[in-house]
Amino acid sequence: MDRPRLDPDQLNYHHLRYFWIVAREGSISRACARLHVSQPTISGQLRALEELLGGPLFTRSGRNLKLTTLGDTVARHADGIFALGQELAHSINGGPEAHEQRLTVGISDQVPKLVAYRLLKPALEIPGGVQLSCIEDTPKRLFGELAIHGLDVVLSDEPLPPSLGVRAYSHLLGQTGVAFFAAKSLKPAALRRDFPASLATVPLLLPHESAAIRQQISRWLVDQGLAVRIAGEFQDSALLKVFGQAGVGVFPAPATIADTIIAQYGVEEIGRTDSIRESFYAVTVERRISNPAVAALTKAGRRTFEKA
Repeated sequence: MDRPRLDPDQLNYHHLRYFWIVAREGSISRACARLHVSQPTISGQLRALEELLGGPLFTRSGRNLKLTTLGDTVARHADGIFALGQELAHSINGGPEAHEQRLTVGISDQVPKLVAYRLLKPALEIPGGVQLSCIEDTPKRLFGELAIHGLDVVLSDEPLPPSLGVRAYSHLLGQTGVAFFAAKSLKPAALRRDFPASLATVPLLLPHESAAIRQQISRWLVDQGLAVRIAGEFQDSALLKVFGQAGVGVFPAPATIADTIIAQYGVEEIGRTDSIRESFYAVTVERRISNPAVAALTKAGRRTFEKA
């Protein structure tokens, strides 16, 4: 049966908010506790919204409610609507300093700090200013915070896994090859002449096995027929570079930030490969990004990787 054509002027945002809270809580009873209203009140609001939209928004799954296809579409739009409402309230309540936007960013613990800085710096330069708040954690935990609007965006080296059931969108910022670096004590000139075979003659410092890029590096080493000695594995990319700077071993990093790594850590590049491709994503609850700071971040990110 065809649904009635929706007139935007008929949309009751009070009904929509009740639906949105139920969708986030997963049940009417939990929504009642959060909103401090009775179950008949919420049930009546949902029925009114379903009549207006021309179809059911939920199906029952045990004790919980599951969104229908229509419900999922409405929930995605409601996410954006109420996120903008929260921004408006913050702006109004913030007084004279409210022109400075707050940007809360989740940064995956596998994203190199130098890459994160390059991506975030343009967001700080938008008109009106931005108050930046950065949280570093595992991608799974960050995606969970994003789902409940605890974060504006997540910077990650992997897209949002469908298995998490989070309604969000992975915006590919770009890809880059991988370069290898060595401290002067490891005689980088000699390593450069026989790269990549020379990697078998020195200790390696590699990202932790949980990093998306680690599997690619391991496969590439096997494809090159190299038997290497791994001197250390690191979840923190900055700590990996500090050990590399001290000459403990050769280390990989995104080729797009090679110049910065050389200048900051006093190391030399010994070679690079495009057979290993590291990807970076901005994950948001918005399909079309409306937050000016996030838009600046994604635009700068794509410029950063254009020549990588």
